[in-house]
Amino acid sequence: MRLQELLSIEWPLIQAPMAGVQGSALAMAVSQAGALGSLPCAMLTPDALHAELAALSASTARAYNVNFFAHTPPQPDGAREAAWRTQLAPYYRTFGIDPAGIATGPGRMPFSAAIADLVEPFRPPVVSFHFGLPDAALLARVKAWGARVLSSATTVEEARWLAARGVDGIIAQGLEAGGHRGHFLDHDLTVQSGTFALLPQIVRAVQVPVIAAGGIADADGVAAAMALGAAGVQVGTAYLLCPEATTSPIHRAVLRTESARHTALTNLFSGRPARGIVNRLMRELGPLNPEAPEFPLATAAVAPLRAAAEALGSGDFSPLWCGENASGCREIPAAELTRALIQGFQRRETAC
Repeated sequence: MRLQELLSIEWPLIQAPMAGVQGSALAMAVSQAGALGSLPCAMLTPDALHAELAALSASTARAYNVNFFAHTPPQPDGAREAAWRTQLAPYYRTFGIDPAGIATGPGRMPFSAAIADLVEPFRPPVVSFHFGLPDAALLARVKAWGARVLSSATTVEEARWLAARGVDGIIAQGLEAGGHRGHFLDHDLTVQSGTFALLPQIVRAVQVPVIAAGGIADADGVAAAMALGAAGVQVGTAYLLCPEATTSPIHRAVLRTESARHTALTNLFSGRPARGIVNRLMRELGPLNPEAPEFPLATAAVAPLRAAAEALGSGDFSPLWCGENASGCREIPAAELTRALIQGFQRRETAC
């Protein structure tokens, strides 16, 4: 079955869910343009999640995707947290922040029965997961709504694991992709590869549709992915400058500069590798630092530094998520950008 029929969309294009830089407005605009808009849900409170789902279901009859994390929350490690705050201590002093007053907390919660209770009345057409899948009972519950289920794979082994558990489609997340890596079977980043190396391997390994993600920023990238066997593509970074995105002014300003060409995987902001534009904190502590607490516990200690720096107009301590290819970022409405990306599919159809 083609991805269009599977997901009830006109074009096999998915707007990547991007927590922290978008809400339902971006998802609605993309869905209305004939692709699949996505709502990132992992950082939303229950009230905010309900409001966003209500807005989506009320404003569009088109299909949309809701995305959740499927990680296992770690046990807090007092010694590791103390070591992390020691590393950050010089920055606390610079901004006059008392580390004793910094609260701790997870910040990002995995999909759970309580979240399922909240989501079920809306019966979203597509539900996607990052970091694997929820347990079998929760997954069966989502499928019972009639939802199509997608999840990310960063290796062939992860793709096979997902296919064996009945997902309807697999997002092949290449190393170029912005934001958090979706790995869940192996945390060794050296086993992961770029999109156009990973994509054909996963296509050969599984029988479900494979969606290419990472480094695709324009119609040429779309056409290239389709030529390598993708059933569709997922694009995130290119949407960051659209007016419907909630990307901060500081983040937007950096995306407009040459600095956006220098990205790295970092665990400093959440505890898990995620690709972002290199800034002061990444340069001075190293982008991957062993002292950072496990995901998502690293977030709390950095949050007051981010707030203090952003109040001064600086992104030195902010997670400036961005893929390796920011060349497609354009300050145009999301529907217009979606139509520009769709030209890659049209070009491919004409060639065939």
